[in-house]
Amino acid sequence: MARVDYAPGGINPPHTHPRATEIVFVLEGELDVGFITTDNKLFSKTIKKGEIFTFPRGLIHFQINSGKVPVAVIAAFNSQLPGTQRVANALFASSPTVEDVVLTKTFQVGTKEVEKIKAKFAPKM
Repeated sequence: MARVDYAPGGINPPHTHPRATEIVFVLEGELDVGFITTDNKLFSKTIKKGEIFTFPRGLIHFQINSGKVPVAVIAAFNSQLPGTQRVANALFASSPTVEDVVLTKTFQVGTKEVEKIKAKFAPKM
């Protein structure tokens, strides 16, 4: 279990937990949450103080505070080692890097766009 605090505009970007289901319980505020099924269907809603939401194991999901006040939640997993893989980091900051041709074909954009995105995820020196 962990407490997570979201500032206004704060986000937990799309990610997955390959070894655990996650549940969040809102302590204060309202949080926009969602997950995407293996059929690419989005299930999302705004959860409020006292409400919970479950993210099934292995599915891509996210949380964002779209409001103007801080949000506090408790997150819990059904595994002590849930693992976390952030989608953008996996695609644009892997080592060695995913070849540009894979990303340009996947996202149907040019190499320049892919390079710009990779630069945003490059380690800060």
